[in-house]
Amino acid sequence: MHKTTEMLNEEAVKLKGELEGKALTPKDRAAIPAQEMPSRDPIKRAREMGEVALGYTEAQARVEAERCLSCKGAPCMKGCPVSVHIPEFIEHIQKGDFKAAVDTIKGTNLLPAICGRVCPQEKQCQSYCTVGKMLKSPEKAVAIGRLERFVADWERNNNKITVPQPAAETGKRVAVIGSGPAGLTVAADTRRAGHDVTVFEAFQKTGGVMVYGIPEFRLPKEIVAKEVENLKKMGVKFKTSFLVGRTETLEQLLDREGYDAAFIGTGAGLPKFLGIEGENLIGVFSANEYLTRANLMKAYDVEHADTPLYPAKRVAVFGGGNVAMDGARMALRFGAEKVYCVYRRTRAEMPARAEEVAHAIEEGVDFHFLENPTRFIGNDKGVLTGVELLSYELGEPDESGRRKPVAKPGTEHILEIDAAIIALGNESNPLMAQTTKGLDVTKRGNIIVDENQKTSIARVWAGGDIVLGAATVILAMGEGRRAAASMNEYLASK
Repeated sequence: MHKTTEMLNEEAVKLKGELEGKALTPKDRAAIPAQEMPSRDPIKRAREMGEVALGYTEAQARVEAERCLSCKGAPCMKGCPVSVHIPEFIEHIQKGDFKAAVDTIKGTNLLPAICGRVCPQEKQCQSYCTVGKMLKSPEKAVAIGRLERFVADWERNNNKITVPQPAAETGKRVAVIGSGPAGLTVAADTRRAGHDVTVFEAFQKTGGVMVYGIPEFRLPKEIVAKEVENLKKMGVKFKTSFLVGRTETLEQLLDREGYDAAFIGTGAGLPKFLGIEGENLIGVFSANEYLTRANLMKAYDVEHADTPLYPAKRVAVFGGGNVAMDGARMALRFGAEKVYCVYRRTRAEMPARAEEVAHAIEEGVDFHFLENPTRFIGNDKGVLTGVELLSYELGEPDESGRRKPVAKPGTEHILEIDAAIIALGNESNPLMAQTTKGLDVTKRGNIIVDENQKTSIARVWAGGDIVLGAATVILAMGEGRRAAASMNEYLASK
């Protein structure tokens, strides 16, 4: 049975009352049941763009916070790329001081409402949680990410946001290329140091992958816009529809426009394809295009948006990561009657967050595990009508540690579809390397940096997906913080 917010809150209120005034031992805290995140009804939400996860109520947040043991060594912090003081902010929640909690987080992370929603805490901070280890159940670790989201939403909903005041103006100018998580982090940290900061964004809207890649039902765009607005209040300037490498080159920004330092955070926007027959048929999309049409260009809003919506009733998504889950769930919201997710391994090997896979299953996505496409099939007009799939079995582990899929010859079979979404990941945007002399990159096009995110070019740093390949929001932010610290040190020396 799907539990409503009211039902979950009622349980939490009762439990909170039972815990009040008690001196809790570590064993007592570990015995407190983990709080379930309220979510919208799966049948209804699968056809609507509203946010799926609804966030903790105050009672739930207080109860979940009581599960924290406040470990002296703070092992959870080892898994946080931006070193949030996790036990400290959770202790503030235990006391009911939500403002102090969010201020603690913002000491190192200015985007808690975003990170609390989309970061894989179960593979980062929560994987180190002592409670999860005591219970021998990682999914029962303290829900650090959900608590982070709660206090960030509390701050925004109660108009308690305080914008950090920059240091005295230094007269130094910083160019940030790309307004994704790495770029926004660099903009915040260099502006806090008193530098004049301008962010250059190729699209018409700021936010990078958080706006064009992650769907509204996982990350409402108003939240991203609010974070950008806070940076503007700090004095950060934004120039949209400005493609560095085309509008102006990096060299021109540094030498002609007079910027003292630059950060490249252009992301990994080059989609990978299967390389099979029929991939150029009408109805075959990269996940980048499909999701950008929906998220940035609002194709689903047929009454107001000019973006064409490709009508499809049977959609297949190929891949097993978060982007594949986003594509599959978006197809339902675009009106598909049947959505398949085809993955050549099993659910256990899927890189997508367990929560996203569970939501996709609840909404009706049909998973085809241990299968992979061999060719797309079209009609005489070049329109997709089906895909040939080959069955697989798992063999020995490969270099990633996951068992390698092995094809089973003679098991080819046809799946009738009228749209396909290729979600196999992305490669680094090649434009900066192509238009910037002396910028060292790997064979895959990733910018090469040192331990401080410095590139091969003087006065230029880089971070995020353009360095890491496709990664996570919080990892990109971690690189941004490291780059900003090095940039601030360099600019101070000048």
